[in-house]
Amino acid sequence: QVQLVESGGGLVQAGGSLILSCAASGRTFSNYGMGWFRQAPGKEREFVAAISRYGISTYYVDSVKGRFTISRDNEKNTVYLQMNTLKPEDTAVYYCASPSRSGVSYRREEEYTYWGQGTQVTVSS
Repeated sequence: QVQLVESGGGLVQAGGSLILSCAASGRTFSNYGMGWFRQAPGKEREFVAAISRYGISTYYVDSVKGRFTISRDNEKNTVYLQMNTLKPEDTAVYYCASPSRSGVSYRREEEYTYWGQGTQVTVSS
């Protein structure tokens, strides 16, 4: 069983930065990639970023490319999302997630089995 806990959300002004963390428990953590999703008010949950098992490959939605960086530290069982040059449209609840199988694209919600509780990110104008 895998448990994911996000932290690091908060209120920042446009142009500012935040670092989100996702602490994972479970002895098979390093066997899978990890992803970040977000859900804004009135919107469906969308893919933000993902990272492969050993951090060799990363994936981003176009709207955050060049601003967000996903990374992981398997020794600490933690995944990070560095968010720079934040915009008001980045305001959302951010969730980390883990798939339970290999061969996934990382971009589809249905590929993920385990989800964190979410952390709120609010970016003011």
